[in-house]
Amino acid sequence: MRIISGEYGGRRLKALEGDNTRPTTDKVKESMFNMIGPYFDGGICLDLFAGSGGLSIEAASRGIERAILIEKHPKAIQVIHHNIAITKAPEKFQVLRSTANQYIDNFAEDFQFDLVFFDPPYRLQEIEKQIAKLEAKSMLSEDCEIVCETDAKIVLSDVGAYTIRKRQVYGTIAVTIYTK
Repeated sequence: MRIISGEYGGRRLKALEGDNTRPTTDKVKESMFNMIGPYFDGGICLDLFAGSGGLSIEAASRGIERAILIEKHPKAIQVIHHNIAITKAPEKFQVLRSTANQYIDNFAEDFQFDLVFFDPPYRLQEIEKQIAKLEAKSMLSEDCEIVCETDAKIVLSDVGAYTIRKRQVYGTIAVTIYTK
């Protein structure tokens, strides 16, 4: 697993050991960023199931100014911190130990997100409900893009003002992009 493009391109990232996680492959990550960018002019990113942090780090490498990574597992958080150190720009990242729902429910900041990643464990997938909560709490900017990685068998639907702009299947994985 590596950072594909941008300021930190080519640097290798560490992945969590074991079968409990499934990091986004480089091929899927590259396709994902080609669908949404591929580069950004600033903005704030939210990664609700950060895992190894690869998606947020890739976004920062491509121009996202700040990334907030939400992860509940201590070992995953250790890996995220290791991967952030590879960028030599830790000030761009904030890692919080929390579940996605706890973070959304307790959000009290005065900013909105421009890019949101959903890559939940497939058995815990409640993406549509969580998007509705993000929208209800005004956590999403007018131009926010929401990127979801799910099992290919899961077909998401429009949520509130957010409609599916694109859905692409890569073997057993589907990537769905929402925009307002």
